[in-house]
Amino acid sequence: MAIAVDATRFQFQRDRILRAAAACFNQKGYSGTSLKDVARQLGLTDAALYYYVRNKEELVYQCYLRAADLGRRAMERARASGGNGFEQAFLYIRNHVEIMVGDAGPVAIMSEVPSLKPAHRNEILAISRRHSVAFEEILSNGLRDGSIADCDVRMTGNAVMGAINWIPKWFHGDPAVATQVLETFPDVLTRGLRKTSG
Repeated sequence: MAIAVDATRFQFQRDRILRAAAACFNQKGYSGTSLKDVARQLGLTDAALYYYVRNKEELVYQCYLRAADLGRRAMERARASGGNGFEQAFLYIRNHVEIMVGDAGPVAIMSEVPSLKPAHRNEILAISRRHSVAFEEILSNGLRDGSIADCDVRMTGNAVMGAINWIPKWFHGDPAVATQVLETFPDVLTRGLRKTSG
C-alpha cells in the first residue's frame, strides 16, 4: 500500500515538474531555460529536481513524451467514437485543443527536437510521425465514406497539427481565452473538411 501511495505521489510531482518545464520551454526555448528556472517556479531545490530528471535534455525529452502521450489519448478517444471520418476528425481536434488549453496544460511545443540527443530525437520523431499517420488515416476514411471533401491528406494533416501544436506558444492560461479557443478552433480547423452536397 505504501509503495502505491509513493508511486502516486511521485507521478503527481513529476507531472507538476513537466508542466512547469513545458511552460518555461515554451516561453524561453531550450537554450533560454535552465533547471534552476523550473525548480524556482515550483519552489523546489535543485537537488529535489534532480531526483526526477538528470539534466535539461532529459527534462525536455520527458516533456515531449508527455505531449505525445496526451495527443495519443485524444486520438484514441476520437477513433473509439465510431463516427464517420469527419466526426472523428472533429472530435480529435476538439479533444486535443481541450488538452492544450485545459487542466492538462501547459503542454510542451515540440520545437526543440534538434536539441535532443540522437536516440531521444529519433524516438520523438517516430512517435510524432505515427501520430500524424493516425490522423491522416482518419482523413482517408472520411474521403472513403464521403464525409470529408477531397483533399491532400498529408498537407491537410500538417496544417491541422501545426495549428493545434502551436497553441501553447500564444495561450497563457486565461480561462476566457481558453473558452474562446475551445469553441472556435474545432470549427475553424474543420470548416474546409466537411463534404457538402451538390
